[in-house]
Amino acid sequence: MIGVILVGTCPGGTASNVIAYLAKGDVALSVAMTTCTTLLAPFVTPWITWWLAGAWIDISPEAMMVSIVKMVLVPVLAGLLMNHFAGGVVRKCLPVLPAFSALTVVLIVAGVVSLSAAKLLQYGLMIAGIVVLHNGFGFLLGYIMAKALKMEPAKARSMAIEVGMQNSGLATALSVKFFTPEAAIPGAIFSVWHNISGSLVANYFVRQDEKQRRPQVK
Repeated sequence: MIGVILVGTCPGGTASNVIAYLAKGDVALSVAMTTCTTLLAPFVTPWITWWLAGAWIDISPEAMMVSIVKMVLVPVLAGLLMNHFAGGVVRKCLPVLPAFSALTVVLIVAGVVSLSAAKLLQYGLMIAGIVVLHNGFGFLLGYIMAKALKMEPAKARSMAIEVGMQNSGLATALSVKFFTPEAAIPGAIFSVWHNISGSLVANYFVRQDEKQRRPQVK
């Protein structure tokens, strides 16, 4: 399923930084991982997608690379330039940017649903199950990898969250552009689900901290 593959090959989502903060993780590590994977995405995402799906789907890694540059690197560079040359204006806009980002995700999901309503009704539950497993295994494998590397708890939490949460908006856009509207369904579902699951994971970690701080009753 190409849509699921694309979700997995896309960089970490910016929401992961917020979830890492809520989970009492290492926010600096989370931001660094998101930044690195985002900058590498134009080169890594097309070729891993081609490697995993190219056997049965004819795609152009070069064309996908150009699209990712336009969708990811150009906005990032534009944001850096605006912050440098018009920092005052950017700071005034900061309070409304999270709401604008959420609205953008809602519009993307609504667009995918409108284009693929029939397929969503037919295969929606199966795709949702795959997305939930994909996301859950991402959290689990990220945490296991961090523990295997003997990372401290805060870093292990950030690692788990970064591996589990992807830039599903990018995956959705690439699916629609290079494949079919139906291929965008996993990315659209992931856009909603990973924020819910991420919040649940953060809540779990915080509760674990609270349990450890409670005095032990003998």
